[in-house]
Amino acid sequence: MMTNNMSGISVFLADKGIYFLTAFLLVLGIYGMITCKNYMKKLICMNIMQVAVIFFFLCFGQKNGGTIPVQVTGLMGARHYINPLPHGLMLTAIVVSLGTTGVGLALLTRIKEKYGSIEEDDIIKGENKF
Repeated sequence: MMTNNMSGISVFLADKGIYFLTAFLLVLGIYGMITCKNYMKKLICMNIMQVAVIFFFLCFGQKNGGTIPVQVTGLMGARHYINPLPHGLMLTAIVVSLGTTGVGLALLTRIKEKYGSIEEDDIIKGENKF
């Protein structure tokens, strides 16, 4: 009885576990963005949310029994191939994420030079001095 139940849980997690991981990463990123006062930690949490979205789209674009979209002898019709569009879009999203992170790090460097800290409370105090 217990073995049958455990195999059902294992099958469920094997099929849908990546969606729980994606939801966990998204919630973790949102929680970090709201609660962290350090701007570097906020940038890291933003990247975690971006990874969650990329995971979601890549998992959503998969098909059971599908193969890569390259013509293979014996496979006729689109039902045998996975859709390459989500994967191409996520490559673009990764590049945009890298660019966003680079700009964020450059801004953090300038903030550190001006205020001497990347903590939100210190920056607000420093802004009130000027």
